[in-house]
Amino acid sequence: MVASKKTAPAKGVDAAAAHDVVFDTADSGAAKTFPTQCSSLRKNGHVVIKGRPCKIIEMSTSKTGKHGHAKVHIVAIDIFTNKKLEDLSPSTHNMDVPNVSRNEYLLLDVGDEDDPFISYLFDEKTGEDKSIKAPSKEMRKKLKDFLDAGTEMNIVILSAMGEEMLMDCKPTSTKPANE
Repeated sequence: MVASKKTAPAKGVDAAAAHDVVFDTADSGAAKTFPTQCSSLRKNGHVVIKGRPCKIIEMSTSKTGKHGHAKVHIVAIDIFTNKKLEDLSPSTHNMDVPNVSRNEYLLLDVGDEDDPFISYLFDEKTGEDKSIKAPSKEMRKKLKDFLDAGTEMNIVILSAMGEEMLMDCKPTSTKPANE
């Protein structure tokens, strides 16, 4: 949230008006990350390395040295780009852990070659739908084939730190949607 600053009230202005704050923007208040002590991180957990959400694939801890801090060596893979990243941090220091969510949504439509976006039902109560880019031509073709065959599909979307990616798909039923 960003609050606009107001200058000191002029003489004669009532105190209630002087305490009004105008908010330029607002959000849900949910943090994208939370701090966790480095020594409490575990393999297959998540961590932020170089500003990217990553899944830890390897961890090793060195003994305390001359200056008294044990170091933790973390090897992780970016959950969106699959790039390998490494970090070395004192075990007593805090590292950011991303809030990662994996949600399933009902697939509505698959775009063509010119439109690589996939539509899905975001909110069943309001009927709101959203679109997300297919990660590959193969995934888009697979989804298109299922829809053409009349199979209802759920797609799995992974979200972290303001990024989203289509990860997987699975049929909701074996019956065609038009029956």
